[in-house]
Amino acid sequence: MYRYDEFDRDFVAARVVEFGDQVARRLSGELTEDQFRPLRLMNGVYLQLHAYMLRIAIPYGTLNARQMRKLAHIARTYDHGYGHFTTRQNLQFNWPALKDMPAILAELAGVEMHAIQTSGNCIRNVTADHFAGAAADEAADPRPYAEILRQWSSAHPEFSYLPRKFKVAVTGAARDRAAIRFHDIGLQLKKNVAGETGFAVFVGGGQGRTPIIAVKARDFLPERDLLAYMTAILRVYNLEGRRDNKYKARIKILVSETGADEIIRRVEAEFEMLKDGALALPDADIAAIQAYFAPPAFIERPGGVALVRQARLDDRGFSAWLERNVTTHKHPDHAIVTISLKGVGEVPGDATAEQMDAVADLAERFGHDEIRVSHEQNLVLPHVARADLPAIYKGLKTAGLATANAGLATDIIACPGLDYCALANARAIPVAQDLSTRLAARQDDIGDLKIKISGCINACGHHHIGHIGILGVEKKGGELYQLTLGGSADENAAIGEIVGRGFGPEEIAGAVETAIDVYLAHRLSPGETFIDAYRRLGATSFREALYGSAAAAA
Repeated sequence: MYRYDEFDRDFVAARVVEFGDQVARRLSGELTEDQFRPLRLMNGVYLQLHAYMLRIAIPYGTLNARQMRKLAHIARTYDHGYGHFTTRQNLQFNWPALKDMPAILAELAGVEMHAIQTSGNCIRNVTADHFAGAAADEAADPRPYAEILRQWSSAHPEFSYLPRKFKVAVTGAARDRAAIRFHDIGLQLKKNVAGETGFAVFVGGGQGRTPIIAVKARDFLPERDLLAYMTAILRVYNLEGRRDNKYKARIKILVSETGADEIIRRVEAEFEMLKDGALALPDADIAAIQAYFAPPAFIERPGGVALVRQARLDDRGFSAWLERNVTTHKHPDHAIVTISLKGVGEVPGDATAEQMDAVADLAERFGHDEIRVSHEQNLVLPHVARADLPAIYKGLKTAGLATANAGLATDIIACPGLDYCALANARAIPVAQDLSTRLAARQDDIGDLKIKISGCINACGHHHIGHIGILGVEKKGGELYQLTLGGSADENAAIGEIVGRGFGPEEIAGAVETAIDVYLAHRLSPGETFIDAYRRLGATSFREALYGSAAAAA
């Protein structure tokens, strides 16, 4: 993991002091809320429906046990005893008092954490594949490059006041676990025929009011040119992106309205002026950052195979968890463990202080002191000896974190919705809880299925790219839920199709079950997933079941 240098420590400490003064001035009345708003947003503080919310950055989703314990401590001391892990690989505290924000930020700084650029029209927290550095299928670990981008973008004087917020994601594998095609810039690490490292660069993706799949700007960008090309893209956007209409201010709109070919031409022209200058990445600097992310010293433990085999025979729960929540590691004696924050009927992404402490303990004992946050609102132990899997399962079970549902119907993504968010039009959490309870008994038969729920058009719950997506809207003073089918966040990126009229709060869970029943009735075999069946069948059969034959024919 990256460790702060002197500059990092001084920069974060100075921001804590500065914001402490701003909070004091707000509490004294010297600053009005309107004057305070841009200051608090620069430090990750939002004003939600009932209280202030603090969004904490977890760069590229990586943290250690000490940091996780600090989050648990903050949850106990300053909040209501829990935190919410988000689709940006961040953590949100929903109930801290404004007077306590400087103290919280000071505590975070003590463990090399902060909340800078988790809000505002700047480059937000850079996200990455949550299996980075451990996945057997990656060309290279994307986290060193995400760290380079973090250092480059933090308080960047040219890009601190962009037309709109700007999101970047990086993956190191052909299989996209970071949803890079739905970001303002998505980067896929790859090797060329000469074995050199570079990036496929995707530009102009996003969700929200206008969901768009990013276009490929470069098939192979040499790694030394990363910052020059990023700067070229940001400069074109900063100069030409709209500032008169926030709904049309994202780079996806600029690319769409101007044309991808023309935007790429302008980026390439800017890049030509930058590529051999000061932004060229020296090999020595890349190697220095990569050294922070060197893999742990793995110990050969071939006896794990027999231990796991016996544990499977002894405990059916362990066997089910192993099937769903354990993934192949690049080292044959190790595995990747997904810790579900989606217990049946629970709030997706929430973890109590006690659960955070339990995960920290397990990471320290069995996981080389490393934890990841996934954009799917789960936690990951990326480096675990297979021989330790039974002990980890036991520890997770004790903490209430051993649900064997990674990738299944109850592994639901949901934003906080109208229970917390001032922007939301409808609740998302109760819908997720209801669906989870209804689908739990048959999720193994249903198989891989990604359900994603947003409480408003901003799409923080990624509903556009769910196999089944649910968008909550307001209609005539009530909540209405729109159903989309066929979305996908991976390398086969797709935006879900709206299948018809919306459903009331009491109807939406039944509508989802109807769509699943259509899939089960028409799948070619138990091995055909929902998304594959939907792509083969099209929307007609689903519409007919949901709305009747007349609606399907319309």
